[in-house]
Amino acid sequence: MRAAWTIIKKALPQGIFALCLLCAGSASAKCGGVDYSWGADALAKQHDFVVTMMLYVLYLIYAVASVVVIYASLQIYIKMNTGEDGVKKEIMMVVGACLFLIGASTVFPAFFGYRI
Repeated sequence: MRAAWTIIKKALPQGIFALCLLCAGSASAKCGGVDYSWGADALAKQHDFVVTMMLYVLYLIYAVASVVVIYASLQIYIKMNTGEDGVKKEIMMVVGACLFLIGASTVFPAFFGYRI
């Protein structure tokens, strides 16, 4: 009797652990087909969020670019009045930056399939 009690005493924690694992596995198992439609809804919601944020970032870039262009134009005006060299170079840099921002704001969204 004592030997049987020792065996039960050693096997009891392992048996309880195995029983807990089996019960948890069967409780969390789904029966039948799995519905993945919740993933499509979340993906559509994130798509809308990204498109909205893309528009806000584009408008923010336009605002920053306009401030930079005004600042650069004032620098060019001051250089022209003081007679410094490099006025033509500064004008070309401002025009190039404007062309890049216009091109980038059109090409980058179109690259990902969006029309703005």
